[in-house]
Amino acid sequence: MTFSNELKKYNFLQAASKVADKLKLDVYLVGGFIRDLILKRKRVDIDFLIVGDGNKYARALAKELDVAKVVIFKTFGTAHFTYQGLDFEFVGARKESYSRDSRKPKVTGGSFEDDISRRDFTINTLAVPINSKNFGELIDIFNGYKDLQNKLIKTPIDPLITFDDDPLRILRAFRFAAQLEFTVDDSILNAANKLKDRLEIVSQERKTDEFFKILLAPKPSIGLKLLYDTGVMEVVFPEISKLSGVDQRNDYHHKDVFLHTCDVVDNIAAKSEDVWLRFAALVHDIAKPQTKKFVEGIGWTFHGHEELGAKMVKRIFRRLKLPLNKVDYVENLVRLHLRPIALAKDEVTDSAIRRLIVSAGEDLDDLITLCRADITSKNPEKVSKYLQNYERVMKKVIEVKEKDKLKAFQSPVRGETIMEVCNLKPSKKVGEIKKAIEEAILDGKIGNNYEEAYQYLLKIKDDLLKDEKTKN
Repeated sequence: MTFSNELKKYNFLQAASKVADKLKLDVYLVGGFIRDLILKRKRVDIDFLIVGDGNKYARALAKELDVAKVVIFKTFGTAHFTYQGLDFEFVGARKESYSRDSRKPKVTGGSFEDDISRRDFTINTLAVPINSKNFGELIDIFNGYKDLQNKLIKTPIDPLITFDDDPLRILRAFRFAAQLEFTVDDSILNAANKLKDRLEIVSQERKTDEFFKILLAPKPSIGLKLLYDTGVMEVVFPEISKLSGVDQRNDYHHKDVFLHTCDVVDNIAAKSEDVWLRFAALVHDIAKPQTKKFVEGIGWTFHGHEELGAKMVKRIFRRLKLPLNKVDYVENLVRLHLRPIALAKDEVTDSAIRRLIVSAGEDLDDLITLCRADITSKNPEKVSKYLQNYERVMKKVIEVKEKDKLKAFQSPVRGETIMEVCNLKPSKKVGEIKKAIEEAILDGKIGNNYEEAYQYLLKIKDDLLKDEKTKN
């Protein structure tokens, strides 16, 4: 099989072939670039495998392409440069050996076969030479092309060895399965289960990076379920692992929260590529195991799981080493994810809608997206009813927004005015008075404008200042 016609579309490969022949080095395109070429997936990073001095070849090709800057990593024997928006990576063929306490390999020079056999999965072992003598001919030592056709993730050697050497490959296997919507070979599942504790030697940043790549996949549930089924979820995200299970009591049961969560994340993925909205969907029911209670005559309840879940978010962020500037966003969505449906069940008042708008702030649209995704019932009539209710709530939200202009809500009467009218210094009492004015606006007692807010201040100030006068 040859890919010479497909490769001729890349003009830089003519120069790459010329330099390889001139230096008398065997050079190959390998790994993800060839895999994605076959799958017709767009890719901007291209890996070159050189049997010999990879850095020498990288410098020579850069010169041929008029690239000024080449980054050389002498320790790892690799090089990198960018060209016309593409990332070129160069590595000399090598062998690797590992110690038990580190996933960083000891590297020595090796043959083409040595290098290909050290790679993680068969679909990444495909190689195509770019020398003129055999330009574009597919080299497939481990039947990677067949596995691509069968949509199967396998390792080129025993997965117990592959994962023991570098346990991060466990997460990579599930990430590729989710990204490509492939099946994972049983041997990988068994090895992942046996060696899951080896992930302890992997930095949290690398584990989190792979986990978030699963969340960004077209159908994240593929990777999430693989993590759970192999027990790996217990190691990388124990709170999610604990969501699984259904309890039966009399005629009452509740749906498996883990499977429900997978459905919600997939629903969000179908609507948005925002990984933080997907993460909020993943953790929206995170506290259900702690709040689960059986009430006779009612069934299973999870009262307060939204508030407790919101409180758990910051701890999870810190452990996973996630950017703390996203904590408030995720906390807010977790805390409020039941609010819209609660409003949808009753005749909703302007006051209740105002409070939702203020509480959600700029996250309101994402909150509603999450709430819609949270409907995972298999009953079409029930789904249709819930969605109609959400539409009714959103229609009311738009009406109240237009009426009150509450997008950036706060008391029209500022603290300086309150201190002047009430003869107060900066204090907690100023905030209490300001809050009372805001509550009056939210309850619809007064309009959201300065004149009505000022008159309300004059009306309530004496009652609110009684305690202050007593102290003095």
